[in-house]
Amino acid sequence: MKLVLASTSPYRKALLDRLQVDYICASPDIDESLRANETVENMVVRLAQNKAEAVAATHPDALIIGSDQSAELNGRPLSKPGNFANAVKQLQAASGKRIIFQTGLCLLNALSGHIQTACVPYTVVFRSLTNEMIERYLKIEQPYNCAGSFKSEGLGIALFEKFEGEDPNALIGLPLIKLTEFLENEGFSVLGETEI
Repeated sequence: MKLVLASTSPYRKALLDRLQVDYICASPDIDESLRANETVENMVVRLAQNKAEAVAATHPDALIIGSDQSAELNGRPLSKPGNFANAVKQLQAASGKRIIFQTGLCLLNALSGHIQTACVPYTVVFRSLTNEMIERYLKIEQPYNCAGSFKSEGLGIALFEKFEGEDPNALIGLPLIKLTEFLENEGFSVLGETEI
């Protein structure tokens, strides 16, 4: 079966490239709003599944990967900042605190209708940040399209005291450990079919 990533995110694409499998990307067009009384964990799993299902309409014979992510600070979701001023506020609020990134994952076998979902958390503990550190970081890296206002795979690493979690790829937006497990459940082994 062919593999489809239900995303146009360059970060998710770069992560999936690490598995060295053939796949295509398809853009899901869904409403990504948080529902009333919905937890962040439930929201990211629902959106990951909605993305996979939206793409299944045009790829009825594929394994479709959907993923969604949101960050939580003090139990409240953090969005992508969009601009410098909002990013400064997010990083000021995060200084010295823990942010939990909840990454929803869905693998949909469009042919059989079989769905596997999971929420993979990953925690980032921030150092105490001065306004000068925050502004300098933001001017260099400009992570305005990243939830939490940083790129851990870049200079953002200097903002942190430590990471806590099972799969660091979840922090960037696609939990590869859980994904490879889901793929194997569908008979798609990223190592088993490869000749060395």
